[in-house]
Amino acid sequence: PKVKSQAQSDFFADGSGTRPPVPGTVEFGKAKSDSAFYLGRDANGKLVREFPIEINERVINRGQDRFNIFCSHCHGAAGDGEGMIAQRGFTLAQPVGNYHSDRLREMPVGHFFDVITNGFGTMYGHAARIKPEDRWAIAAYIRTLQFSQHAKPSDLDTEAGAKLGAAPGSATGPLFKSVTEATPAAPQEETR
Repeated sequence: PKVKSQAQSDFFADGSGTRPPVPGTVEFGKAKSDSAFYLGRDANGKLVREFPIEINERVINRGQDRFNIFCSHCHGAAGDGEGMIAQRGFTLAQPVGNYHSDRLREMPVGHFFDVITNGFGTMYGHAARIKPEDRWAIAAYIRTLQFSQHAKPSDLDTEAGAKLGAAPGSATGPLFKSVTEATPAAPQEETR
């Protein structure tokens, strides 16, 4: 039988015709007060320079997965703007973005989130297709791609830096810590 909202119903065990929302449901029209997370902008409207989420290996892997699905066909697997669509004759007055250009490497991370959300040039916005967490993950992966093409041996851990010709002891990069830096010292046994 038809169930009217706010009416009783013998069909459901709790006797109510109104069903509770699915867990994780966001109330329609509810304000999203975290502008850094939802818009990529701070309270003054400027693009954020730091990620509003914690960046870890899981986030970067998710970003790579989403990037390969939504972005690589135009921007290329390496983010160089040489994706299959660009290779197959899609020509523009302004070519597909190359993430390794000096201009885009200097952009705040909020720029990438904003472009994914709202689009840019012929790129349509992906706000309806990609949830905010995944947009930030893609932005983190873009930063990873940029780092991969412009890293110096000193940015790597000691072992990897040595393979690339860094001076011994000079590899103390911000992203990859040496094993001795990352591993806490073993506790010393007390002697009595």
